[in-house]
Amino acid sequence: MSQKKVEIAGAGLAGLALGTRLAQLGWKVVLHERADDLRMFGSGIWLWDNGLKALKILGAYDKAVANARKIREWRIEDGNGGLLMSQILLGEGRDRLLLPPRADLYEALIERAGYYGVEVHTSSVATAVRKEGVLVMESGEERRADLVVVADGAYSRLRESLFATAWMDYGVEGGFRLLVDHREGDPTDVITEWWSGPWRVMFNPCTDGSDYVYLGGPVGEDRARVIPVEVDFWAEKFPAAGDLFTRVDTASRWDRIVNVRLREWSSGRVAIVGDAANAMPPNLGQSANMAFSNAMALAMAVDGCALDDIPGALREWEARQRPLTDHVQWWSYIYNLVLGKWPTSFMPLRSDLVRLVAGMEWFNAGLFRGARHTPAGYDTRD
Repeated sequence: MSQKKVEIAGAGLAGLALGTRLAQLGWKVVLHERADDLRMFGSGIWLWDNGLKALKILGAYDKAVANARKIREWRIEDGNGGLLMSQILLGEGRDRLLLPPRADLYEALIERAGYYGVEVHTSSVATAVRKEGVLVMESGEERRADLVVVADGAYSRLRESLFATAWMDYGVEGGFRLLVDHREGDPTDVITEWWSGPWRVMFNPCTDGSDYVYLGGPVGEDRARVIPVEVDFWAEKFPAAGDLFTRVDTASRWDRIVNVRLREWSSGRVAIVGDAANAMPPNLGQSANMAFSNAMALAMAVDGCALDDIPGALREWEARQRPLTDHVQWWSYIYNLVLGKWPTSFMPLRSDLVRLVAGMEWFNAGLFRGARHTPAGYDTRD
């Protein structure tokens, strides 16, 4: 039997994870990255149990989490420190969350891709895909494969070769993701998220030497996105955050939060994964984790079928995976609306509502549904 081949456009987290898994299963994998090299913007990343199990499948777990903090509690407070929600995570039967630097995760995936022989082309720009299994390059070259994968991010140009986008919401929030120096007395196992109207700040323990901070606010407000960061402005809004803002790098990068939904995740021999398929606000920390889960399922679906059956396998993959992904995406989206669109005059009601629902069983089940998913191919003995 001849070796199956896949061409993947995009060497971010989703593309690398899928490429590594398919190579692990015996496929010839060619990965295209438009940038000059493989690099990842530095901040922290939430790895829930579903993502951690995917990393176990790939053999990337140990390296990815070597420097990660184990999170015991996720708290939401108002700007003055009043508790709105507390979710305890560590302990038997609890939800597992580790928080490494994003660069550590990326390097772990790059290493495993190399180990399994993934062929990586940098400065390699794809401009279109065709459903019969063709990746069209900027040079005009047409690369044919048994499977072509679009993994070029939320603002994907390739998915529109298939007219796949159903809806793209540019959202109400943008924010800065950055690392700050860890100081004595800083929490090492508690994530704290402060809300002040439509503004928020999140402190995430990350490593022994640094912590991950997110500053978010309305996209229409200049002071929510001005560079350099206005330290005094943020400190005034969030007195409970103490001296955190004195450590903020004023030259930080700002990103807009977007939400993407597709008509279909595949067309013929072309599949769409990661943020290109279902970008979501990062409120539940599930964007990368769901990308990993969906990538593991995609690899298992196409590996176990005949070449002629790949289009059908892709449809079945979407039918199995999409309900969970839609759930996580909608919860994350609604979370953003509650934060960013709540009427100013009813802010006390928002606080009361969050306190009320945070302790309810249905809320807990909905909040952690994605995290509790076991990816396809995971060995339960691990």
